[in-house]
Amino acid sequence: MWLVAGAACLAAAPGRVERAVPFAVGETLTYDVAWSSFLTAGTAVATVVGKEHDGGSVAYHIVAEGRPLALVARLYTLYYKVDTLLDSYTLLPHRASVYMEEGSRKRTLPAELGGNAPRVLDPLSAVYVLRATPLRPGATLTLPVVEHGIVYNVDINVRAPETVACGLGTIAAWPVGVSAVDRQGKAAARHMAIWISTDARRLPVKLRAELPVGEFDLLLRSVT
Repeated sequence: MWLVAGAACLAAAPGRVERAVPFAVGETLTYDVAWSSFLTAGTAVATVVGKEHDGGSVAYHIVAEGRPLALVARLYTLYYKVDTLLDSYTLLPHRASVYMEEGSRKRTLPAELGGNAPRVLDPLSAVYVLRATPLRPGATLTLPVVEHGIVYNVDINVRAPETVACGLGTIAAWPVGVSAVDRQGKAAARHMAIWISTDARRLPVKLRAELPVGEFDLLLRSVT
């Protein structure tokens, strides 16, 4: 088992060579979303929209959206849109925000990343950083992630590969357990797990997340 101090790695001097990553501009991941008793309750799409010059550097603009099927929407309105600018040299976000509709409530929440020299990730950028991180069974990694203004130390634990059946067929993937505690040692109320493909694409083929309205499973349907 090995331990990587996430904050130290993320803050390392980048030089002027962009980090090697398994994703590129234009990549679009489409997921079927299962919720509660609904086998397919909605869809989620994550897209690397482009690369932008920002703050004297270059960053990937990544957007993720999730919405329910029409039948589910009649029961409960739910829509999320998350976007982040992820520096192509440091793999640190420049800025990030979340727009959400939950029932009749609508709100936009910018992530507090620490000003001009952020040393934390937002949840979306954390997924893409994880994709760019070498993984092996037994590996552990700690990443600082901010959500709703609270900074969490997110512990990543990689288990032995298993197969996941998805829209791409049967894919070998590392199951990655995720647990989080804030800086006061209080555990996060929500839990998450992610399965990362073992091939060079490092695709998040499956994600599981707890939200206030229930547990969601996202299963990769297609990649373009």
